[in-house]
Amino acid sequence: MTATKPIAVVGTGTDVGKTVITAGLTRLLREAGHDARAIKPAQTGHPPDDDARFVAAACGDSEAATCPRYLEPALAPSVAADVADEQLEYESIRAACEREIEATSVPIVEGIGGLRVPLAGDREVIDLVADLEAAAVVVTRSGLGTLNHTALSVDALESRGIDVCGVIVNEYAGETMAERTNPAELERMTGSPVETVPSLDAAASDGDTEPGTLAAGVSDALSPAFRDRLPVEDC
Repeated sequence: MTATKPIAVVGTGTDVGKTVITAGLTRLLREAGHDARAIKPAQTGHPPDDDARFVAAACGDSEAATCPRYLEPALAPSVAADVADEQLEYESIRAACEREIEATSVPIVEGIGGLRVPLAGDREVIDLVADLEAAAVVVTRSGLGTLNHTALSVDALESRGIDVCGVIVNEYAGETMAERTNPAELERMTGSPVETVPSLDAAASDGDTEPGTLAAGVSDALSPAFRDRLPVEDC
């Protein structure tokens, strides 16, 4: 019931759906009997944005997610701290994440924006993923333009020695030729397994967009083969 290393849910950019995927993975692993907990290293745009609260609500447990630092400006963390005239140190963020990782059997670290987003000082999100020795799940968009962003993100991770468990094409509807051909092309370009998760509208076809419903939609969409690639030991 222990992760061999943390799982980092990272994105090719902002608003690709990292939080919903994080919620789905956390809920999936908790329902499988693991002590999974999501960790958001820093939250900007708060309030109203609160990704840890969303994940906790999706899992029905306030202990299912945590965030050690909140900043009000909806900007990259280091920029938000400068604008708000607050101190934000990389080592403090890293230490907080390491404490949560040490206390959690299956820690899931949710990224902030894309991999090159400034986190604190001269460090970026990808630096934290590497320093935590995490394995990455890459979340990307389904439509036109995603091939370049996703391939560059996977290359960046692998150049830092970070294992890539797979790519999740989020909010997939298959309505365009680009969408329908992107998953296979991404597998060819990155050498990583690619999963598709339906669009939020499809996942909540009855109009229910509550966190638990969306997280369940993610869990249902992920194949057993993809789950087996996550660095988690059997219970």
